[in-house]
Amino acid sequence: MSLYWRIFGLNAVVLGTATALLLWAPVTVSVPVLLTEAVILVGGLGVMLVANAALLRIGLAPLDRVTRLMTTVDLLRPGQRLPVRGGGEIAELVRTFNAMLERLERERAASSARALFAQEAERRRIAQELHDEVGQSMTAILLALKRACDEASEPLLGELQQAQEITRGSLDEVRRLVRRLRPGVLDDLGLVSAVTSLATEFATHTGLRVVRRFDADLPRIDHETELVIYRVAQEGLTNVARHAEARTVEVSLFSDGEHVVLEVSDDGRGIGAAREGAGIRGMRERALLVGATLDIAPATPAGTRIRLAAPAVRKQS
Repeated sequence: MSLYWRIFGLNAVVLGTATALLLWAPVTVSVPVLLTEAVILVGGLGVMLVANAALLRIGLAPLDRVTRLMTTVDLLRPGQRLPVRGGGEIAELVRTFNAMLERLERERAASSARALFAQEAERRRIAQELHDEVGQSMTAILLALKRACDEASEPLLGELQQAQEITRGSLDEVRRLVRRLRPGVLDDLGLVSAVTSLATEFATHTGLRVVRRFDADLPRIDHETELVIYRVAQEGLTNVARHAEARTVEVSLFSDGEHVVLEVSDDGRGIGAAREGAGIRGMRERALLVGATLDIAPATPAGTRIRLAAPAVRKQS
């Protein structure tokens, strides 16, 4: 039954009931209208309005569910669907809406994948240029400063040594940026070694206590999934340093049989009701890229816990 005829039928039931009551009920209307007759008519009108409102509420409930989902749906949290009940135009509307959500989720995942692949490619290019151009140039400057220090005398020697230390510190910073842009240790030594190096470097630069809990027998997963896990760990630690006001961070990497699970927990002030920023949304997009689930929730007894569960798909030979 179409929506038009459904609403018409609901109103017809209410009006037909009211007409039947007027025809067969022992009620008359005088001229002028008596007080008791007016009370009965007004009461009947109220009953009709209430009955009509209740029937329309039941009949249009699926539209209310569609409206609520439209205002709250988030394509970074896929799988939100409405149940399809019965037939007619409303059921067809719900099916069409669910199909639209599925199509939008696929398109969002495809566009996110293209953007993230382009981002990783640009990171690799910048890291390569920093390593080949800036790094080598600064290394050459260090060698030249060393030769100058060997031949110089005071007070020039002190100034040359100071310049040498500044250059060496800048070179270390360039190398650190290269490691953040392109985690070479991930390609060379694997996920556990890469996350271990990331946690160690984080503890060194922030002064926070980092507790590592890594399983030794993680299943082999493809490089794309390893990169997503590494980037989520990197972004999670960055958020702790910037926002959490924590003293201790725990980084865990383990398998639950079907997934490789990464957890980053801190004892800071917690996420609360804060609006998700670009960093968290970026983590969600990366998780969707490999079919992983990302959960961000308060930790116990305080702080925030980030949990990423990626499918443990073995590498193809």
